[in-house]
Amino acid sequence: MTFSLVALDPDTGQLGIAVASCTLAVGRAVPWARAGVGAVATQASSNRGYGPRALDLLAAGTEAADALDRLVAGDADAAQRQVGVIGVTGPPAGWTGGECLPACGQVVADGVAALGNMLASRSVVPSLAQGYAEATGDLAARLLAALRAGADSGGDLRGRQAAALLVVAGERDDAAPWEGVRVDLRVDDAPDPIAELARLLRLQRAYESGDWETLAREAPDGVRDLHAALAAAQRGDRDAARGALQALRTRPGWEGWLRRLRVNGRLPYTDELLR
Repeated sequence: MTFSLVALDPDTGQLGIAVASCTLAVGRAVPWARAGVGAVATQASSNRGYGPRALDLLAAGTEAADALDRLVAGDADAAQRQVGVIGVTGPPAGWTGGECLPACGQVVADGVAALGNMLASRSVVPSLAQGYAEATGDLAARLLAALRAGADSGGDLRGRQAAALLVVAGERDDAAPWEGVRVDLRVDDAPDPIAELARLLRLQRAYESGDWETLAREAPDGVRDLHAALAAAQRGDRDAARGALQALRTRPGWEGWLRRLRVNGRLPYTDELLR
């Protein structure tokens, strides 16, 4: 009922997982990852406990195959499970139980494990792996490319509904593991969840890099004028920036908010326009 891919970027050490399914809010159950430790996909008749338990085993030094073997051995319903596990050392591992719904299967290769069940064709899982291998860009971009390739090969037999993308850093920080989350995006219900996931990733990168031009086009309506002002100021168009800021200042509450942001230095390029 789902197709996913877990991967390790050998250059950055980042770990990640991408998943798509015709299941509401698939991101709440399938993807698990911990910075500097590993990534896990638990699907089919998903046992959510596989995620944190596998990560704890990886964190303790157990390699992916051994961790997965231990989980499966203690599960009376393992035949209904499908799981992919990857750690920072050793090869990845996959499990597809004999009762998983066809078409189903897995591809486990160097630094990646792709898997799926209840698929439109047997080509979906190999396409996932190939899409990842042929993609360029950072780990998040390649994981997203893998999802697109899987969907283009038929994807989930039932159709499309949800997708998720989770990427964590290669550096382990047991004191603050949340600091290692680089991407955590979920589309719970959409006609084309992979396209929506791509849009969200594009927005995240725009926020992180200060790409005000992109945000002026794609951010929510309520803040587009703010991003338009920042974009105009960045490219030196003071008149357009001033006009956008004046429009914002007419909204209830925005005048004081803008001035506080200016004092805090959080409105780049527009300081003099708010005096």
